[in-house]
Amino acid sequence: MREGTEPPEDASPPEDAPPAGEPPSTRADIEALLRATPSNETAPPLEPVTEDAPGEAATRGPSTAGSITRSIALGVIAFAATIVLLAGFFGLVTRSNGRGEAAASPPPSATAGSAAPSPTPTSAPAVVGSGSTDATLVGAGDIADCSLDRGAATATLVDSIPGTVFTAGDNAYPDGTAQQFTDCYDPTWGRFKARTRPAAGNHDWGTKDAAGYLGYFGAAAAPAGKTWYSYDLGAWHVIVLDSDCQQVGGCAAGSPQGMWLAADLAASKATKCTIAIWHHPRFSSGEHGDDADVAPFWNALYAGGADIVVNGHDHDYERFAPQDPEGRADDARGVREFVVGTGGAELRTFPTTQPNSVVRASVAFGVIQLTLHQASYEWKFISTTGEFSDSGAGACH
Repeated sequence: MREGTEPPEDASPPEDAPPAGEPPSTRADIEALLRATPSNETAPPLEPVTEDAPGEAATRGPSTAGSITRSIALGVIAFAATIVLLAGFFGLVTRSNGRGEAAASPPPSATAGSAAPSPTPTSAPAVVGSGSTDATLVGAGDIADCSLDRGAATATLVDSIPGTVFTAGDNAYPDGTAQQFTDCYDPTWGRFKARTRPAAGNHDWGTKDAAGYLGYFGAAAAPAGKTWYSYDLGAWHVIVLDSDCQQVGGCAAGSPQGMWLAADLAASKATKCTIAIWHHPRFSSGEHGDDADVAPFWNALYAGGADIVVNGHDHDYERFAPQDPEGRADDARGVREFVVGTGGAELRTFPTTQPNSVVRASVAFGVIQLTLHQASYEWKFISTTGEFSDSGAGACH
């Protein structure tokens, strides 16, 4: 309804010497190496050193050139043994540290913050293709209402999240006038205006020709002179639609917007994962409920292999399992829908529960953060109070 080393060549080592090519790593190995060292004489014991008497030089026992030579030889052997021991120890440490282990990743989670049934756990596919092409998309719908000032709290969340900001319609209440954009939207979400890609909602069309919305966002809201457009973000294709069908010449397949959508999907689907954003949800357990007027969008997106839809309009958060345009569960090709009407306008309850609705919450304002990998995605709903969260991951078709 509307409103992702060897031993010396002349020495034969004893049986307990370490194998050639490997550094000794234990005390037994070092002793074996010393026994393997050729020696024709027995080294005499080192002579004691007498401490200096006051005012006299230190005196030592008699010594000969041979004993000096033997002492030097023993010193060299001891030095070599120390080096070999250190090499063995280093080898052990290196082998120990060389064991690469991947850190375990926790499964996605959802924490219910209302009387809604406990959410069904979502299996987490491997994150595929994460790396330099990753991108972040963050936002919500139903944002700035001067009478509530909740948009300031959600804007604080966005402050700490880099990336592209989206809106899902109803940016300024109640009528999307130029003054309401200036007074209500600009002091909060206006901080991100340079990185925002907006969508229009019915309240934005409350002013004739959406003049307040178009005047505020300028070319960002209508790059080609229409309130629907698309852009590439990392490895993803992002489509922004206008679901105010009566205001834009319809939403049907044969309408200007419908024909543009079909052509845009045909041009991008071979190489890109796809997300679409507009205001009115096709499926919703919220007060407005399902909206059949945007069914043609779903038909085209499903046929084009799209992955995610994000909407607003109902002032709550809801996540659906992947489904087809008829609302039937479809894990293979289904589109996952998020309703995120939690940007700042007054929250509302759920009068019903639609099929495939997995998580519902109307207890906290917040934003959704989407991390877009090359062939997969992650989502995280972040609330202003921390009392509710929802996160998980999915793979592109």
